[in-house]
Amino acid sequence: MAKTKPPSPTRRRLSPLILMGSVIAIVLLLQFVWFDSYSWMRYRDWQREYEELVQENTRLQAEIAELQALLKAPPSDDIIEKIAREQYGMRREGETIYRVEE
Repeated sequence: MAKTKPPSPTRRRLSPLILMGSVIAIVLLLQFVWFDSYSWMRYRDWQREYEELVQENTRLQAEIAELQALLKAPPSDDIIEKIAREQYGMRREGETIYRVEE
């Protein structure tokens, strides 16, 4: 019969060390993905919020440009009268106003 060599002590110790290292690596990975204050999940949420804020900022800048263009061109008398009647309920002398609510 052929003699077989017993497993070397380093080979026997390597398996628990690999297992322990794998467990530690998994725990650290979970820490960085979910539980850290600068985790990947929070980074993803912050990135999504940043993109939403950039879109809102672009929309508001376009609205500001539109309003500034309105300020440069003075409104006509018809527009002023329409605003006065609709928003402030003003009327001319002798007019009777009937409000219709929908």
